[in-house]
Amino acid sequence: MTVTERTGARTDEAATLIDGARERIDALDDRIIGLVQERMAVSAVIQDARIASGGRRVNLSRENEILGRFMDALGTPGTSLAMTLLELSRGRI
Repeated sequence: MTVTERTGARTDEAATLIDGARERIDALDDRIIGLVQERMAVSAVIQDARIASGGRRVNLSRENEILGRFMDALGTPGTSLAMTLLELSRGRI
């Protein structure tokens, strides 16, 4: 398969640009996955401390702050992203 076939581009120049950009996206995705895993680990520390002190597993007012922050920065899709991050970090409530 040629570069133009793989990328869907119609010129070699565009295909080369797309290939490079896709490599960059793959690298960004790897970093994002690592950050999400780090976030999950930090969230587990917070939950353990909260539960050990007699508190609840989740703090809904804090989660609402996070949802608002993501929505402000990314619009409505940011809310969905934040919900996914929260679910990964604490499970469904």
